[in-house]
Amino acid sequence: MRHVIKTRRGTDALLTAHEQPPQNSDQSTRRWQHFGRENKAALMTLLLNEQYHLCCYSEIRADLRGLGYHIEHVENKSQQPGRTFDYQNLAASALDSENGLHLFGINAFGGHARGKQEAVDMAKFIHCHLPDCSRYFAYLSDGRIVPADELNAQEMERAEYTIDLLNLNSGFLQTERRNHWEELEQLFDEHIEKDWDLHQLLQLDLVPSPNHKLHEFFSITRQFFQQEAEQVLQNHAPALI
Repeated sequence: MRHVIKTRRGTDALLTAHEQPPQNSDQSTRRWQHFGRENKAALMTLLLNEQYHLCCYSEIRADLRGLGYHIEHVENKSQQPGRTFDYQNLAASALDSENGLHLFGINAFGGHARGKQEAVDMAKFIHCHLPDCSRYFAYLSDGRIVPADELNAQEMERAEYTIDLLNLNSGFLQTERRNHWEELEQLFDEHIEKDWDLHQLLQLDLVPSPNHKLHEFFSITRQFFQQEAEQVLQNHAPALI
């Protein structure tokens, strides 16, 4: 999970809706349903742009996988109706309702995970709008995401709570992360064997493209290459550090 910096205030339609926020869960649900497809599409464009088209929780490129995205209320609108149209509470999460959600069903992850549909303990929940969210997690070669080693007991509990809540160790995500790790190992070995420039590889993998998109599993690649990755980011994409 990488920190998403909110760079905009939202669309005009969202700002207008937020002037008189919903007062309860029923109002929130009804008004969000009637917010309109075009309004949501414009909003999604802003969210994906500031996230470099990565899912805010899993870091997959759902657009390349045909899974789509949905607009996620980081703090559930059922719990905080007043934040339904608060741009600072919105993100783009993998799995749209038309394709991705139906494909995964009860195995959905991210904002559509079963745990996220229930009451969330925001004191425990680690989300993409927290500046230090990335430090809570580590990635293993078998595809699992786990609490980082250096956490204290309370932080470890928060990391485990978040992983379970969002189903970040779903079978699908574990498989795709393991495949990504193996690809990185192969690329690393090939570059060392043939004496190729590792920094050129990392620029392709870690630096946003001209159309403002990142390769998926940014955090795994960053962890895998460690200091080399940090040097490339410092030189070519300091905003991502």
